Amino acid sequence: MFVHQVSAEISLKLMQQKDAKELYHLVDQSREHLRQWLPWVDSMTSVETYGPIITAWLQQFAEEDGFQAGIVFNGELVGIAGFHSVDYTNKQTSIGYWLAECYQGNGIMTAVVKALVDLAFNQYGLHRVEIKCGVDNEKSRAVPKRLGFIEEGVIRDGEFLYDHFHDLVIYSMLEEDWKKSKRDLE
Repeated sequence: MFVHQVSAEISLKLMQQKDAKELYHLVDQSREHLRQWLPWVDSMTSVETYGPIITAWLQQFAEEDGFQAGIVFNGELVGIAGFHSVDYTNKQTSIGYWLAECYQGNGIMTAVVKALVDLAFNQYGLHRVEIKCGVDNEKSRAVPKRLGFIEEGVIRDGEFLYDHFHDLVIYSMLEEDWKKSKRDLE
């Protein structure tokens, strides 16, 4: 099973069917917060609704088309992060992530996204990583900004959330910029 140690307190793990109940409760506890930014929250109404999703995530990993992994902080599931898919022809991926409201502000997501970018460039051999965030989602936008991603622009009405469209801002990181930024920090 895929487990990636991010730090002493944080790891990423592939979700299994046995994790459906814990995942449901995590989403349910942050439902109002998450639904501001994520279009799938209202459709996840029971533990059973996570079975097909977890199966799809495991299939995605098996097909080497990216992955969705549970974020584990001090032994507790606190969110999900991963590669939406991998475009091997153009050597790029996009990262998606969410964190339960009560765990925000602890640097967890910045550490996770940093680890994902390292994986994209060092293990997957990719050239470009993108992150899209709601224009008004300041906490989500802070992550790529902290990591030195370049803001490329706004995708007008880029996502439909329940009863309205909202704009997305797109950030990117290229492999050579990432390696240079890491050298500059050493």
